[in-house]
Amino acid sequence: MIFENINIETGSYKKSEVIFIRFPFNQQIIDKLKSIVPAQWSRSNRAWVVAYSDENMSLLQQQLSAFSVAGQFDSVNVILKVNHNKPSAKVESEKLAIYQEKLDAFKAWMQSKRYAESTMKSYIHGVNIFLNFMHPKAIVEIDNADVIRFNTEYILSNKLSSAYQNHVVNGIKFFFKIIEKSGIDILKLPRPRPEHRLPNVLSKEEVKALLEVVKNQKHKAMLSLIYGCGLRAGELLRLLPKDVDSNRNVLLIRQSKGKKDRIVPLSLKLIEMLRAYFVVYRPVKWLFEGQEPGEQYAARSLQQVLKLAIEKANIQKPVTLHWLRHSYATHLHESGTDIRFIQELLGHNSSRTTEIYTHVSTRSIQNIKSPFDSL
Repeated sequence: MIFENINIETGSYKKSEVIFIRFPFNQQIIDKLKSIVPAQWSRSNRAWVVAYSDENMSLLQQQLSAFSVAGQFDSVNVILKVNHNKPSAKVESEKLAIYQEKLDAFKAWMQSKRYAESTMKSYIHGVNIFLNFMHPKAIVEIDNADVIRFNTEYILSNKLSSAYQNHVVNGIKFFFKIIEKSGIDILKLPRPRPEHRLPNVLSKEEVKALLEVVKNQKHKAMLSLIYGCGLRAGELLRLLPKDVDSNRNVLLIRQSKGKKDRIVPLSLKLIEMLRAYFVVYRPVKWLFEGQEPGEQYAARSLQQVLKLAIEKANIQKPVTLHWLRHSYATHLHESGTDIRFIQELLGHNSSRTTEIYTHVSTRSIQNIKSPFDSL
């Protein structure tokens, strides 16, 4: 029996109670860890860091202990070390009680404004981390300098993305504007400079190769629909059988981002594929269901389907499900579809969001002759 040792230890990091996970570098263990709980690498501690909770501790112990990699090791040997100097459960509960009433009020306000569940979760998570970072400073004494310190000592030190930073700052902004007054000037909250990145796109040949290696009928239909209709992963998983209108050759996407409905054209090839899929699987509630009838297909399982397809197709790129949506938009533009129509098909509020696809489309670029050719 071959083992890999994984050390799990409780401790304190950036004024927060955390779990440190240490093991010899292994990308498959890293991927497994990130699939269990949100984890960030700490260079100073030479460890992966996870927010402390009894639930996280239990998940890590159970799932890592049962993990194995064929050809490398049969299982992992989880070595647990609990730091008994960490605050007691009573102290932790008293600390949380300071903020919980405020966070509950914040959530109630967002619910009254009908914010998406994912947005509420993101904002509350960010505000909770910020308040715990500031503890024990009184909320009314917090000012913009504290937000800058938080960005420097927590966001940047943990190498968290500017997108994550923006989410946290948005949450802080609304929290201190609506729920709690302090020394923070909402209009002057520091934000990261916007990043202007091009969307990641696959060629038509790569998309074809990716779909051809998928033999499972359900998996093939899901990936084909994401690319063929430019769907977000969540939009695909929320589809109902009645959303497929084969008489009009369209797909209805209900209450997507921004709480908007939209319709997109559905090709005859996709309709035939869905008909064949429906005959075999007979979904009860959702168009794509899990192991149990009526059970929504899991987002993590869909990601795994894509991962296996990438490996089989031997595509050496870090492809995500959203790459298929980007590829749909780019290929539409390259075939001559007006950017305004693409905006409607993707469900973008602003044409500025859609215009980014003009920068990766080769429709115009290929017509430009390099001066090198005339040398």
